[in-house]
Formats: sequence, structure tokens, C-alpha cells
Amino acid sequence: MKTTIVIPTYNEAENLPKLTAALFALPLDDLNLLIVDDNSPDGTGQLAEDLAREHPGRMSVMHRQGKLGLGTAYIQGFQRAIADGAEAVGQMDADFSHPVEKVVELVKTLETTDLVIGSRYVPGGSLDERWPMWRKALSGFGNFYARTILGMKVRDVTGGFRLWRRKTLQGMPLERVRSNGYIFQVEMAYVATRLGYGFKETPIYFADRRWGQSKMSFRIQIEAALRVWQLPGLYRDLHKVPLQG
Repeated sequence: MKTTIVIPTYNEAENLPKLTAALFALPLDDLNLLIVDDNSPDGTGQLAEDLAREHPGRMSVMHRQGKLGLGTAYIQGFQRAIADGAEAVGQMDADFSHPVEKVVELVKTLETTDLVIGSRYVPGGSLDERWPMWRKALSGFGNFYARTILGMKVRDVTGGFRLWRRKTLQGMPLERVRSNGYIFQVEMAYVATRLGYGFKETPIYFADRRWGQSKMSFRIQIEAALRVWQLPGLYRDLHKVPLQG
């Protein structure tokens, strides 16, 4: 099945060539990449264009006018991937925190579900062993906080390593998803489960970024903490989609 992985970028010139090479080395003949670049000052957008010319028909680039946020980058990327005929649409960070080799397993798992999540919080999943305890505790608490408030069974609701079926994204009201930080991941998972879509979580080792700087900020964390409480009211009209015969 044609699989397109959407990768938002902002100042990822150090990572992108290595990540592209690693992804195209996977035993997946119909794997495609869509880079969504937010006018990176370090030239990531032009570099992505150069890489796309090296992989004609398998890699494309969306250029945006500025740093508009993770959520809108993914929504626009999802819409482009669907319009281009993708049957599976993935999301992945550009910084090697998500294990490239696991993409093959995600594609295989998607054959039997609507959404696959590369999960740090199921048996076998883990965080970078170099992280200090406070950072691991903060990550774990963020997941517990969102999961508890929203009553979700997903263990890793903030994780951004995912693969969606085309029909799943098409069945979701993407125009209503307004979150932009990592709360975007929570909102997408919440909407999908509200609609009754099935999911599976596969364990991953989440590594710290190898090069470049983290995009996490205090503002993003505050947005997440507050928006979690808003989601039940915003989506109270959503109900499980009827099973297709």
C-alpha cells in the first residue's frame, strides 16, 4: 500500500539527509516522504528540494511562509498526502527520536487496524536512558494527565510516531483540530477514539535528538495542560462511526 510519511521541519538541515537515506533504505517499495518546512532559516527547505530531485516520484516538499506550528503542518501534510493517493499516512519527527526501522512494523500492523502508534508506554517501550529522572517523570505524568482526564485507553497519547489509514483520516473532522504543540497528538488520538476507530500500540525506544535543538517550550506545555480540559466539550457531538459491511 502506498505509504506517505509526513515530516514537519524547522531547522533540521543536519538531520534531514541522514533521515531520508535511512527511510529510503527500508524494504518498503512504496514508501514516500512529504517534507513540510516552515521557512527554516538554516536552509532545510532548499535542502529538501535537492533531496527530492534525487528521489523523483518518492519525495515532495511543502513550503510554508513561517513557523506556523506542528499541528497545522501535519493537517496540511495529511491533506496533501491523501490528495496524492496515499493509502497510509505516517507522522514522524525529523530528529531521529523515532526509530526508523520500526516504520516497517507500523506498516505491517496497519493492515489490521485503523491507527498504529509507536508507543513508549506499553511493555517493551522505553525512553532514552540518558534522560534524567525528572524529564522521564514529566513525560510520564503528561501522558497520565491527558489519559485520565479524557478517559482514553491509548497509553502513549502524546507520542508523535504514528501511521494512519487513509479512510481514518478522511473520517475525522481535521478542520476542527486546532492544537499546535504536542497536544495536537492528544487531540488527534482523542478524536479518533471518540469516533470508534481501532488502534494498536507497538513498543519503541524513544531516543533523544542527535543533532539540532528541541522545539519544546514552556508555552507549548501550558497549551497542552489547558487544552486537555477543553477537548471533551469541543467534541461532545462526535460518536462512533457505524461499522462498514
